[in-house]
Amino acid sequence: MIRNILGSLVALAGAASAVLSPFRDWYDGRAGQDYRVRDLFEGITATESGVLVSILLPFLFAALLVIAGVVLRSRIAVALAGLVVLGFTILWMVRQGQAAGSLTVGGDGAGLQVGVVNALAGGVLMLIGALLMRGRGRGAARARREREPVEPYGAPPADQVDMWPPTQEPGMSTHTSPWPEPEVDPYTGPDPHDPRTRSYPQAPPPGRAGDPRDPVHPPQRPPEA
Repeated sequence: MIRNILGSLVALAGAASAVLSPFRDWYDGRAGQDYRVRDLFEGITATESGVLVSILLPFLFAALLVIAGVVLRSRIAVALAGLVVLGFTILWMVRQGQAAGSLTVGGDGAGLQVGVVNALAGGVLMLIGALLMRGRGRGAARARREREPVEPYGAPPADQVDMWPPTQEPGMSTHTSPWPEPEVDPYTGPDPHDPRTRSYPQAPPPGRAGDPRDPVHPPQRPPEA
C-alpha cells in the first residue's frame, strides 16, 4: 500500500514536470510549445506552432496515462507514459541537432535550456514511479480470497466417493451398498459329529447298538492264582 502511494506521487510529479516543460525555453530562447509535433518527424523549422498541435500534445497524452495508471494501479500504463515523454524528447533533440548542426549547452541562454531538463526529468520520474508501484495483481487476488467464504471440507465428486470422510485418505468407503451387511454366525466350536474334528471318544448315536467294551478302559484278564 505504501509503495503504491509513493510510486503514484512520484509518477504524478513526473507528469506535472513534463506538462509544464513546453511552456519553458528549450533551445536558444525558443519555448517548447513553439515546436510542432510534425516537425519532430519532418525536421525542425522556424514556423510557429499552436499550443494544441505542439510538443505539448504527446506530453498531455502521457499525463492522462499516468492518471489512469494511478487510478487503476497499473504499472504498465505509468511506464508507457514515461517512455512516451522520453521518446519525444529524445526525438526532438535529434531533430534539433540536425537543424542546428550540433547541440550545445550554454549558461548565457544559448543551446539546451531548462525546458528540456524538465521533460527528461518528468519521463525519468514516471519510470521510477512505475518501479515503486506494486500494482494490483497480488493484492486484489489476496483480497478476493479473503472475501470468499471458506468451507472446511468440500464434498467429493461423484466418481471419488471412496475419498470420504474429509481426511482425503484413499480406501474403501464405509457403505458400499444400501442394504445392511449380513451377519456372520458366531463360532461355536468343532462339530461333535464330524470325525475329522473329533479328538475324544464319543457315545454311539442313539438307536444303534454300540460296543459294550469301554474304549478308554478295556477289560483286562484277571490274574492267575
